[in-house]
Amino acid sequence: MPRRDAVQAAFAATPRKAFLPRWQRRFARLDGALDIGWGQTNSQPRTVRAMLELLDVEPGQRVLDVGAGSGWTTALLAHLVGPEGDVVGVEIVPELVDFGRANLAGLDLPQARIEAALPDTLGLPGLAPFDRILVSAEATRMPSSLVEQLVDGGRLVVPVRGVMHEVVRRGASADVVRHGRYAFVPLVGG
Repeated sequence: MPRRDAVQAAFAATPRKAFLPRWQRRFARLDGALDIGWGQTNSQPRTVRAMLELLDVEPGQRVLDVGAGSGWTTALLAHLVGPEGDVVGVEIVPELVDFGRANLAGLDLPQARIEAALPDTLGLPGLAPFDRILVSAEATRMPSSLVEQLVDGGRLVVPVRGVMHEVVRRGASADVVRHGRYAFVPLVGG
């Protein structure tokens, strides 16, 4: 299935509304970022779609979702990797870890989970390597520690200083392609 079709199927199977606080659910169909509390947002659907297409997730892959928030992107990624894959969302805000876990609990996605971020650590190096890493927060510089958590040939999609970066690890180096301007909440530690 071409990646655009796979992403569309994941969106159809994972309504955004179920991942929003009650006070925001009436806005679920709006194509804009929505406040989910604690200074964090649920990203604009058009942006999430573009990021997932760049990430080019394949069934059976291991994926890290940095800035999992409400769990929506974690669930979308779980649909893309399928039952043979593995998705770990990582979130720094304890209340959002609980919220995201509760949102995932009602779904039949045993391949997806959300973990609390480790202090002063970006990503989950103890569980690396990953085939794909999605970052839903804006870094101030390229997060080399996340690039190091990729398998050789693995792909990272991350906004850096307002520009979306698609990174493919090539041994000790990486190929980087830039894809337009986007606005995100800041990446803590990034």
